[in-house]
Amino acid sequence: MTLDRKLTLCAYALFIAAIFAVPLFVDEFGLNRIAKFLVYGMLGIAIALSWGYAGILNLGQGLFFGLGAYMLAMSLKLASPTSLQQGADKPVPDFMLWNAEPGAPTDLCCINKASFLWLPFQHQSVGLIMGIALPVIVAALLGIIVFRKRIEGPFVSIITLALVLLVRLVLVDAQPVTGGFNGLTDLASLEIFGFEFDPYSKGTYWLVASILTVTLVATRLIVETRAGLVLQAARDDQRRVRYLGFDVSLYQTFFFCVASAIAGLAGMLYVIVAQFASPTFMDLAFSVTMVVWAAVGGRASILGACVGAILINMMEAGISETEALVGAWKAIIGLVFVLTVLFLPRGLGGLLHDLIGRLGAVARGKPRVAHVPASSAAVTEAKEA
Repeated sequence: MTLDRKLTLCAYALFIAAIFAVPLFVDEFGLNRIAKFLVYGMLGIAIALSWGYAGILNLGQGLFFGLGAYMLAMSLKLASPTSLQQGADKPVPDFMLWNAEPGAPTDLCCINKASFLWLPFQHQSVGLIMGIALPVIVAALLGIIVFRKRIEGPFVSIITLALVLLVRLVLVDAQPVTGGFNGLTDLASLEIFGFEFDPYSKGTYWLVASILTVTLVATRLIVETRAGLVLQAARDDQRRVRYLGFDVSLYQTFFFCVASAIAGLAGMLYVIVAQFASPTFMDLAFSVTMVVWAAVGGRASILGACVGAILINMMEAGISETEALVGAWKAIIGLVFVLTVLFLPRGLGGLLHDLIGRLGAVARGKPRVAHVPASSAAVTEAKEA
């Protein structure tokens, strides 16, 4: 194992140790807040995988995050005894009666007819499975259509952007069934094998930290596989990779689905921690903000994008709660992004990578070789393996 790789592994180990040590120094309220930041770190990983490694700038990542959040929130809504419509033949949320259109019949018979979408979610396992399955299915369908047609560049960004806005409009417009602008609130706590994950408990924080750790390590491993090398080569030159006999669209669709699954899982964790799901998850601003997180952290670095998302949100929380900076916190975050793009185009992850490379070169007593991105040579090597 090379020194560079050892130092990289040490960086991952230090980060994982740091997030697991947080409960030793923070109270329950602070744990809940930091758990949300860790969820955002998972979104940073998803963006890095999609944008940094696959070269797919997805401006609609909030779609997959929102779908995952809503799927679990629907189950937790039905699990809350204070959220059910009293007197209905089937378990349906109370807002179905509250949000009925003026002049429309509001008897329980009509509510029961409109409840077919909710019936499967009375089983919590359905919400947990669909929270990942639905984002993956949507991503797979979108990937098959887009990547098979060899649509790339800004056109993919425009398509994903239009899709997330479309789904958000549907969610808001179908208010009697989805809760509309209000989203889904008054949720029960997640319960697995008799253990209840209270949003402010250490158990919930351990759950989020553990899933983030597994996601971080698994994503790192998957980009180092043969498929990951092919994907990075396709990002640099699709024609050359196709010439070598690889189905580029298949690799792109697969990793696009992996990124959507991570985002859907992050959405479910956010519901567990924050106890609500909202159409604001699918706002354009939120999806674009994810891209900013990855850019600051380093879009070509899994760990960098994760740390960038966490740091930016910690800064945002701290600045927005400072009385003297309340009116300027968005401008400050924007300035941080601009300065990062100007002086650290590869983000914090790129800076760390250069530092590790220099340390390795010093230890070997050799000049550091410039970083070379994955290319057809790497793919050829993988093909021969």
